[in-house]
Amino acid sequence: MLGEFSVGKTSLVRRFVYERFDDAYISTVGVKVSRKTIAVTRNDTLVDLTMMLWDLAGSEEFDQLQASYLRGSAGAILVCDLSRPETLPELLSYVDNLKALGLDIPLALAANKVDLIQDIGAREADVAALAEQINAAYFLTSAKSGDAVEYLFRELGQALLRQTSL
Repeated sequence: MLGEFSVGKTSLVRRFVYERFDDAYISTVGVKVSRKTIAVTRNDTLVDLTMMLWDLAGSEEFDQLQASYLRGSAGAILVCDLSRPETLPELLSYVDNLKALGLDIPLALAANKVDLIQDIGAREADVAALAEQINAAYFLTSAKSGDAVEYLFRELGQALLRQTSL
């Protein structure tokens, strides 16, 4: 889980893993690791995939701690806050960090807090353009309502199985 401070990374993980949402904002310090096993399809067969979710604190600077966690990544969810459009282009720096580490992993873009936006049209176009630029699927999510959260993680799981020999 990568993205700026307060975009909803922890809330998305909490919604996915525990099916809960909490309005209280608690900034992640360092990294929080969660785990959930989901059923996904591989070669027309349902298989269990255990996802280890590393919720990295938002940061302006790429440091050795972030690099050490990213090196072991099989995929990444890039999270922006639709109510703060400036968080979308910031995701490019996270993609650059992944590339600098030589990682060619499946990416998903979670445009979070869709529940706070009345007219999504222009913002969705911007999200779609960035997703195409970085070769990622995008999802309009709400950790609060749960919109597209399960779908986001399941689709990343499917992409992981397609790309790797997990």
